Amino acid sequence: MFRNLPGAGKRLAPRLLVAFGEDRSRFASAQALCCYAGIAPVTERSGNKSWVHWRYSCPKFLRQSFVEWINQTVRFSFWARAFYKAQREKGKTHQMAIRALAFEWIRILWCCWQDRKPYDEATYLMALQKQGSPLVKELAN
Repeated sequence: MFRNLPGAGKRLAPRLLVAFGEDRSRFASAQALCCYAGIAPVTERSGNKSWVHWRYSCPKFLRQSFVEWINQTVRFSFWARAFYKAQREKGKTHQMAIRALAFEWIRILWCCWQDRKPYDEATYLMALQKQGSPLVKELAN
């Protein structure tokens, strides 16, 4: 399932496999996996101030594995490249755009993992079109 992911290859596919593991009940949702892996940001508030930062308490190698793979998907996936470009055009930094893309990818992979179906980019693009996603307009350009 992980070997054929865009940009995963021989080095990142095994790391993604380890990230998900065999126990499908381990993560109740994609959000739970994002939190565990350290992809989900932490918002802190004190008085009138608030700030957002990385999760400090997470498996660092796992987080780095996701970040490295997400960077590769920008090169190998048509929609990921368009999503990243749209995030950058909104004024987000590289890290913010990668984190936003990681949320999308982890949600997709979690569903594939739960359903035991390999990722298919054509199926995902059709689902985006069916939902009327604004990303479809970006893909047309």
